[in-house]
Amino acid sequence: MKSLQGKKVAILTETGFEEVELTSPKKALEAAGAEVHIVSPQKQKVKAWNHDHWSIELNVDRQVDDVKEEDYDALVLPGGVMNPDKLRTSKKAVEFTKNFIESGKPVAAICHGPQTLIETDLLDGRTLTSYPSLKTDIENAGADWVDREVVVDNGLVTSRSPDDLPAFNKKMIEEIHEGVHVPAPAH
Repeated sequence: MKSLQGKKVAILTETGFEEVELTSPKKALEAAGAEVHIVSPQKQKVKAWNHDHWSIELNVDRQVDDVKEEDYDALVLPGGVMNPDKLRTSKKAVEFTKNFIESGKPVAAICHGPQTLIETDLLDGRTLTSYPSLKTDIENAGADWVDREVVVDNGLVTSRSPDDLPAFNKKMIEEIHEGVHVPAPAH
């Protein structure tokens, strides 16, 4: 496994994230040596959703209002239906995400997580995957949607569902290890 010693990663989430889509990448990142912060518009805690019921609560390490893209080496966007739907309405969360894409730093989004990416208006010409119900939204944002367990496009890592977590975590760690990717030229 690649070492992420000295790397700082933000996991941007709201209440209603799919539990395993945050806890699995967080555990993988920490095992690789990264410092991981849960960043949220919420002040103290975020609550997980586990399949069909509320689940664990996690402490928020930093509020999105108090952080900048420059503070981190990478961004992770877990899914869940409620979480990205709330995040995409947060101007600060969308701006934070947009700054990562513009910087060329790795961004990893799973399941419904790409909804926040759509709001950045920076997906034109990119290739990604997501939970199948987002296909039309992603295509309408100018991206090519493909049905694969993990897709990497110039530092942008996406996967479809919790079943894809092993491949997602592996590629996420590889991309963060590689560091900044030169942003693709605008179309």
